[in-house]
Amino acid sequence: MISLTVNNRAVTVAAEPETPLLWVLREHLGLTGTKYGCGVAACGACTVHLEGEAVRSCSIPASAAAGRAVTTIEGLPGGANHPLVRAWVAVEAPQCGYCQTGQIMQAATLLARTPRPTRDEIVAHMDGNLCRCATYNQIVEAIEQAAGSV
Repeated sequence: MISLTVNNRAVTVAAEPETPLLWVLREHLGLTGTKYGCGVAACGACTVHLEGEAVRSCSIPASAAAGRAVTTIEGLPGGANHPLVRAWVAVEAPQCGYCQTGQIMQAATLLARTPRPTRDEIVAHMDGNLCRCATYNQIVEAIEQAAGSV
């Protein structure tokens, strides 16, 4: 049994300690907003927050999250009214949409630390979150639009 806090809710799951956090979130808790992309922490589709830091949940064993706070896209404060989500929609960042939850979670950590990042800071922070539809310009624009509102 593994106990952790997910989206401000204490949960206990019956999972092997080495089960990736991604599968605990999706299969055990039904939080399917976090996506499986590559399985090797290279694409960022599975990005969640662990104690406020962006991590790739496909490569974090559930046991490493035990007793710690995990936030998924479903637990992002404000939900659909979060400034990043509103900006994403306003600039039409999603195309297929598959990577977008990971992109938003990655961006949220940047804006929490740096409320008004420069374009270069945004690009550097988002490096490694891949988008197969190549909406990188819209992603940067959405983060710029949301900056200062988070």
